[in-house]
Amino acid sequence: MKSRMARTKSRAARVRSPKGRMTGGDRPRVVVKFRDGVQLPYEDGAEKYVERLRVGPWSKLAAEFPGARLTRMFTALAPNKIRELVSRAVKLDETYRPPDFLTFFVVDAPEGVDLERLARALNEWRSVQTAYVDRPGPDPVVNPADDPRWPNQGYLDPAPDGIDAEYAWGFAGGDGAGQRVVDLEQGWTLDHEDLVDHGATLLHGTLLDSSRGHGTSVLGELCAVDNSIGCVGIAPNIDSVDVVSFHGSTRPDAIVAALDSLSFGEMLLLEAQVYVDGSLLGPIECYDADYEAIRLATALGIIVVEAGGNGTNNGSPPPLDMDTYTNGAGLHILFRDPSNPDFRDSGAIIVSAATSASPHTRRDYGPHGQRIDCYAWSQNIDTCSSSSGGATNLYTVGFGGTSGASPIITGAALLVQGMAEAALGYRFGPHQMRVLLSDPATGTPPAATETTHIGVMPNLRAIIDGSILNLAPDIYIRDHVGDTGDPHTGSISASPDIILLPDPVADPQATYGEGSGTENVSTLGSTAEEGQTNYIYVRVRNRGGSNAADVEATVHWAPVATLLTPDLWNPVGSVVIPNVPNGDILTVSDGIPWNSVPAEGHYCFVGLVGNAQDPAPGPAEMLDWDQFYRFIRENNNVTWRNFNVEHNESDPEAGDPAGYVGLKFLATGAPDRARAMQLEFVGKLPEGARLMLEAPRFLLQAAGERMPLPAAGRGKKVGPWLPLNPHGRKLMPAFPFPAKARIPLRLLVHIPENQRRNAYEVFVRQLYKRTEVGRVTWRLVPKQRRRRIIRKRRK
Repeated sequence: MKSRMARTKSRAARVRSPKGRMTGGDRPRVVVKFRDGVQLPYEDGAEKYVERLRVGPWSKLAAEFPGARLTRMFTALAPNKIRELVSRAVKLDETYRPPDFLTFFVVDAPEGVDLERLARALNEWRSVQTAYVDRPGPDPVVNPADDPRWPNQGYLDPAPDGIDAEYAWGFAGGDGAGQRVVDLEQGWTLDHEDLVDHGATLLHGTLLDSSRGHGTSVLGELCAVDNSIGCVGIAPNIDSVDVVSFHGSTRPDAIVAALDSLSFGEMLLLEAQVYVDGSLLGPIECYDADYEAIRLATALGIIVVEAGGNGTNNGSPPPLDMDTYTNGAGLHILFRDPSNPDFRDSGAIIVSAATSASPHTRRDYGPHGQRIDCYAWSQNIDTCSSSSGGATNLYTVGFGGTSGASPIITGAALLVQGMAEAALGYRFGPHQMRVLLSDPATGTPPAATETTHIGVMPNLRAIIDGSILNLAPDIYIRDHVGDTGDPHTGSISASPDIILLPDPVADPQATYGEGSGTENVSTLGSTAEEGQTNYIYVRVRNRGGSNAADVEATVHWAPVATLLTPDLWNPVGSVVIPNVPNGDILTVSDGIPWNSVPAEGHYCFVGLVGNAQDPAPGPAEMLDWDQFYRFIRENNNVTWRNFNVEHNESDPEAGDPAGYVGLKFLATGAPDRARAMQLEFVGKLPEGARLMLEAPRFLLQAAGERMPLPAAGRGKKVGPWLPLNPHGRKLMPAFPFPAKARIPLRLLVHIPENQRRNAYEVFVRQLYKRTEVGRVTWRLVPKQRRRRIIRKRRK
């Protein structure tokens, strides 16, 4: 993250101001949209043509409202340039139905004129499509490691607290590299010490000094430079950031001005709000001209993030409910529902305000409704600040409102776009980006107690790791042949990817890797020799979207048990695989030397694989049963391998029936408390074989089993024995295994002499809620094929 390179702007800084007029953009005004086809010259003072062209009775209007004057809504771009943008938008977006932008005018009138009455008078003209009072609201705000303020910027943290920008920084483009944004509001201190390196330019409008602190805080959240002062932005390495002001202009004009400098997939942040009903504040697209300007932007492929507005500052009256809001024409324009014919979709991502603390709830002034796409922090935001005098070294810990929430969502969009362009070679369009950021599957939902709809807060880790981007490595080690890394209900203890050998292999990749012919062989290397160093090789695959560097493979050994909880694990060693390429290519580690081989017996290996981007769980994490249960069933970074216990390597114990061999194992309990579990025994033995379980009497009684055979006696107390089906399954009833139970059990196996020329299998599974949580498998082979699994005990 700290490898930021200095970036230079590709074009000279320039300042644009409106052509022809300054209207004092903070005061209310009347906006009039004439019907498409009305031929009125697009110039200031166009009222002189109104009656001549039979557009309407201007003389009557002027007599009732002295001083009224028609001026252009859009002055930043020449009419031909606006037509060019519209033509391009129609080609890019086949659903786009543009209005005639050159029929939007502003009616300037002296102070004291009743603007509502003026708008009603205009709406009576047949040539007028709509006229309304535009009432601008105030700025929509309510009140890494060497960047000293970074520890306070919790909105950068992993979900559910923040958007996990810190995770995205580890991927190409995940710091905003290659991306561009334009911020629309009224004031900034662009030479702030934490912003000046970006060289931001005012492209349109005039700077409102009293809004400097607001705009500076927004840019600080968005792109504060990664240096040794202040804070760090969500997209600190963004290529280009500029600003447009609607002070001394209009918001729609400022939007259109920004479009001239933006390309497909670049960002426009709208930091403004308007009065939609008395003192109630809402998104600017409630007004027709703003809506049309935003829709033009999204038709051009520009990602627009729009503050939802701060409703009221104290929640009384209630904030804007977008599902019930109606505009001046009585239309439910914000109610996003298939049954609502009034809904109009600008394509913008609309943002609401939530608490900084998780689980997040809507702030009392936060808008809500189906039209809200995302929420984010709207309080306690640590970012840059400034004074009306333009101080360049100020910061705040109290920025908020939908003003504070919207840059967080814009920052998330910039990082997603940067990663998509770097890894996939393309950018997302407005619709794709909105769907991606608002997807409940990859976002943090609000608290369960939140009854209103405010969307989700994007979780960049989930987006990166998910199927759309799939940028992160997804390293896995198989539980069985055929395992593809997905959660499954099959065996979890027959991994073909842990290979034990008495001697090192000269070229492990050629011998056991992709193309070796051994990819799906599950019986590779299972022998340890006494008195020497043995070697363990680990095979891994990567089904993710990028190569995995420095993958660590760690192996533990454990006694043979049906449930291998971490307290049974004993470390063997680790090895680092420098690179595991993506594409699901089987990659083999160097050998892990194993010297401290335990005493004679039969054991199980536990393998864990991972790296910084796809970490393996640690043993400590899995001492909690719920975590352990989830990891063994769902986490593909963990596997088990039961090494085959071969026929009659264990001596019969005194009292065993003649011709039987004993296979010892442990049935274990959960690490935290008693839990009801079951044991299932499966025999795959030949005709005439016999299979019995030797178990403590309390276990058989607790499980409700009857014991038809008494214990045999040849001097040593053994048994009782429970006959099992040698050719099928035996599922014992569930009973509460005590916490950390270690119940010694033995299977007694008899195979007729005339059937001992072949290999056979027996296994036992431990089940929790009918799901396998552990298994031990024995493979019984003829004498001539036997190999010792673990060395003899040294004398």
